[in-house]
Amino acid sequence: MGSQQRSYKKFLTAEQKYDLWVRMLAGQITQAEAAAEAGVDRSVIARLRAVARDGAVAALASSRPGRSRQSKAEATEAAALRSEVERLGRTVVEQAVELAVLRGKTGWG
Repeated sequence: MGSQQRSYKKFLTAEQKYDLWVRMLAGQITQAEAAAEAGVDRSVIARLRAVARDGAVAALASSRPGRSRQSKAEATEAAALRSEVERLGRTVVEQAVELAVLRGKTGWG
């Protein structure tokens, strides 16, 4: 049996990855320096950059100015609530008219 020492994978937290990515973007450190600092292979840092870039591009692509888009369920619920508000508004008006007529009749007698 050889005397090879098994190396264990080092896992970086999301915050650590983000910090490294931002510093690489700003030109404060290189990929090699980031890998050495984090104690990982340079391929891990290259993958981190690719994932961060893809995530940023996807987030920017889905971002639209103005109102946020509603899901179908939210739009359906909003439409139902609007129609209920309209129905209740009509009911209030009808009851106000009826009350005015009833109060007016008692004043006649």
